Amino acid sequence: MSTHLGRFLRGFRSLGSSPLVRTHPSARVSSRPASVRAIATFPLSIFSKSRDYSLPNSSWGPEMMQLYEHYTSQCEVETAAGEKVGGPWKRLPSYNRSLKYATGGVYLSKIIQSKARLFTRNIREVGAAFEYVLFVNEKEQRCLCLFQAGHLLEGPPGNVHGGAIATMIDTVTGTHATILSGPVMTANLNINYRSPIPLGSTVLIESALEKKEGRKTFVTCKVTSTNGSKVHTESTALFVSINVSHLLLGQ
Repeated sequence: MSTHLGRFLRGFRSLGSSPLVRTHPSARVSSRPASVRAIATFPLSIFSKSRDYSLPNSSWGPEMMQLYEHYTSQCEVETAAGEKVGGPWKRLPSYNRSLKYATGGVYLSKIIQSKARLFTRNIREVGAAFEYVLFVNEKEQRCLCLFQAGHLLEGPPGNVHGGAIATMIDTVTGTHATILSGPVMTANLNINYRSPIPLGSTVLIESALEKKEGRKTFVTCKVTSTNGSKVHTESTALFVSINVSHLLLGQ
């Protein structure tokens, strides 16, 4: 199992004043279970103060930039009266840290955690590995990722490693499930690889809610070319809601 708690916690700091958190039913403190409400009072010192890695940099190609500008333009729209309001999409910020320290109080764990970096954001060289930005459409219960694959992600010659693709699918679907259901852990990830992804290319990773059953959240995911003409990967994922208090208290 892989946990998406870190992204949930970072999102709480970064999106705490955003329309996404204000309007989403699961984000209202009054309606959250106690384990989720506890996060609202967690000290801000546990969060990363790193730069937002989901913003454009010099490595982004024309296709990546064009798509970014397209979806960013849909994050805020203008009404007939000339008023700026939130659009159908919201951009999600992304940082390179999770919790600063382990919660169990073990000294060695603190040393390890103080040096920890989010797997998809642990390479300093821009454009070398995972370049991506996520947008969420709350109304349609969809999450969209623009992903540009760097040269350090090679598997088959000239193409992206299957494990790197799986990492991105888990990242996108896990983030989406967290928005839908609160903190979750990956219980099952089923991937069908259809066609290779060339290194340096930009693809779309789209996640959609399939159904929710109690603590279980089922999502589907598809990786396609930017114009949708080629399907690279299709997958399904199951996430299970977790009790945050048990993780934060090391129980």
